[in-house]
Amino acid sequence: MGQKRHKPEEIVAKLREVDVLVSQGRSVAEAVRSIGVTQFTYYRWRKERAIVRHRSEDNGKCGLKTDQVKRLKDLEKENERLRKAVSDLTLEKLILREAAFGKLLSPARRRRCIDHTRQKFQVSERFACRVLGQHRSTQRKVPRGRADEAALTADIIALATQYGRYGYRRITALLREAGWTVNARRVERIWRREGLKVPRKQPRKGRLWLNDGSCIRLRPERPNHVWSCDFVESRTHDGRKLRVLNVIDEFTRECLAIRIDRKLNSTAVIDVLTDLFILRAVPGHVRSDNGPEFIAKAVRDWIDAVGAKTAFIEPASPCENGYCESFNSKLRDELLNGEIFYSLAEARVVIQAWRVHYNTARPHSSLGYRPPAPEAIRWPSKRNGSPPQLAQALAPRPIMH
Repeated sequence: MGQKRHKPEEIVAKLREVDVLVSQGRSVAEAVRSIGVTQFTYYRWRKERAIVRHRSEDNGKCGLKTDQVKRLKDLEKENERLRKAVSDLTLEKLILREAAFGKLLSPARRRRCIDHTRQKFQVSERFACRVLGQHRSTQRKVPRGRADEAALTADIIALATQYGRYGYRRITALLREAGWTVNARRVERIWRREGLKVPRKQPRKGRLWLNDGSCIRLRPERPNHVWSCDFVESRTHDGRKLRVLNVIDEFTRECLAIRIDRKLNSTAVIDVLTDLFILRAVPGHVRSDNGPEFIAKAVRDWIDAVGAKTAFIEPASPCENGYCESFNSKLRDELLNGEIFYSLAEARVVIQAWRVHYNTARPHSSLGYRPPAPEAIRWPSKRNGSPPQLAQALAPRPIMH
């Protein structure tokens, strides 16, 4: 058997794992053995990543991380494809090949294809209709459906979500039992229009039950004892989604990091936690919900490898992650609901400025209306003792029932 070829994101994750282990006091040789490669391979990876980082700095950007390495390769392939398309095809041929490949038999399909073409290539409606053979009046005419079409579609989607292995015929029988007078052909038409399909292969899912990760059962006792992670979603002015990853220290209530991007996955979670582990040491537990970004095997194995423990809350129980949910509500109420972000860069600047204000200036009611930053409040080393100079500044610990 040949040697395993590591993906770029796996290489960067292993390099960052070695950085964390070295920062904890281990030697480079021990840290390299823990990731399962030779020292020659490790230093070769470091050299290649240094070349990529140097090229990025020449362009005025910071060093690349895991998702950025993968994105760079994707952009190189995309640029090569676009250069070939621009040199060989005219705009009309490009539209016919990308947006109207094959036959578009129905006006509805042509209408969706023209909308996709206008959004992707930034062309006018007149030009797109002329290329794809759609009359402009047909394009502008809004189809009239039945009055109960929306309600029936919602019920079909709800039943398909609940019974994932049922086809449209069985869904039709359930609808009739629920009181709908509908035949299988109409259900099939809605079924195909909404893209519903019974998958051939059903993936197996592992459930994380009774992990004792509730903030009631696992209480923070000192700084860096329990950290919480959670996602918040918002949108920019153009309607595009914006994801925000928050990491807080439950004992000090400090917001340790906020990561803002269009898409955030398990790789982004590893990147954010890596920087925090190096700067602030490894915490005892990392609490989160059962989202796919947190329960991914790569994230759980990586957290265990650096010496921390995962604390997953019960499914559909956000109250068990109360500290982070409270922070998310403050972020949404005080910033996200009152700001219009015109770009991703503006959102990053404004949200990071709010994080600094939250840590250093905003009064926190559970801390005696003091800010949660460590330079503002220094916590006692003993659990039940408090120095005389901080006895009046700190409010009593809240009792959660």
